[in-house]
Amino acid sequence: MAGNARLICASAALTDSGKGMRFELQYRGETAPAFVIRYRGRVYAYLNRCAHIPVEMDWQPGVFFDLSGLYLLCATHGAMYLPETGQCISGRCAGKGLVTLAVQERDGHVYLIEN
Repeated sequence: MAGNARLICASAALTDSGKGMRFELQYRGETAPAFVIRYRGRVYAYLNRCAHIPVEMDWQPGVFFDLSGLYLLCATHGAMYLPETGQCISGRCAGKGLVTLAVQERDGHVYLIEN
């Protein structure tokens, strides 16, 4: 495994298209909000910053999915992102995407892989 692994949460804390888990990390020399979600059995993590304007995306802590459970939604701007890539598919993000973070799930836990 490359880099250092930092525990984010237990695997059981994440359900498919359900609530995500918020956490913080050092990104470009500052403390930044981030989140991890589960979608179609896999875990994905992103900075908690909309690509349109860098505001946190969840309208309630950990609520990142739209009502259909198919897309990540910025509660402020309505921008929609694919959960498996972070690519913006709707809204004012002009083809931009979320900043992807490396995560790994093993032994019943989810880890952030830090370089």
